[in-house]
Amino acid sequence: MNLPATDTDPTRDAAPASEEEALPHPLHRRLKSFVKRAGRTTEGQARAFAELGPLFLLPYRDEPLDIAAAFGRMAPTVLEIGFGMGEATAHIAALMPETNFLCCEVHEPGVGALLKRIGEHNLHNIRICAHDAVDVIDHMLAPGMLAGVHVFFPDPWHKTRHNKRRLIQPPFVKKLVDRLAPGGYLHCATDWQPYAEQMLEVLSQEPLLRNTADGYAPKPAYRPLTKFENRGLKLGHGVWDVVFERR
Repeated sequence: MNLPATDTDPTRDAAPASEEEALPHPLHRRLKSFVKRAGRTTEGQARAFAELGPLFLLPYRDEPLDIAAAFGRMAPTVLEIGFGMGEATAHIAALMPETNFLCCEVHEPGVGALLKRIGEHNLHNIRICAHDAVDVIDHMLAPGMLAGVHVFFPDPWHKTRHNKRRLIQPPFVKKLVDRLAPGGYLHCATDWQPYAEQMLEVLSQEPLLRNTADGYAPKPAYRPLTKFENRGLKLGHGVWDVVFERR
């Protein structure tokens, strides 16, 4: 696994965590990778949809994705699940031009914001699927095709009765592990300590994963700090990264 060095630079920013929203009980719904959020698409984002959407948006299809056709090349591919407004995604893609980034997000203003960043920074290694990542994983991603997976600040579902709605659960992790190539990595980050503890426990119990650190990992240098993190750090709050490697 080739991961950049770690750092603790507090000056960068990225997408904030999403807010909790009530959903039906998990026994009565299928697993989803997202929580619906309100938001307004700006004129700049709408223009990015019109001008760049045809180049960088991938339609969801119930069939395996052809990476070479989608990106115009064969290269290591990282799946990002939920990218907020796309700050971190654009930052990481610029740092790793030789890596493909397949990014799933259903929040329309967020998709528009990332498309806008793609144009502003002349990025060519990002493709966006504005669809539930669970469906994308189930139907579009072949076993062993991913070099990495990023899950940054998924909804923490703070209330105990909602914990089962958290994304990082054993069945979902098994799906991710199946799509990772040997040596590929799974990087999760959260600012909610109980969720961090759950992430560490669930990933540690998956036999095909190996922790790259002794417990929580130092923040990899490629993941920029968010404005939310910076505010939290000033208030003494924590942020936890866990990075596991596929055996």
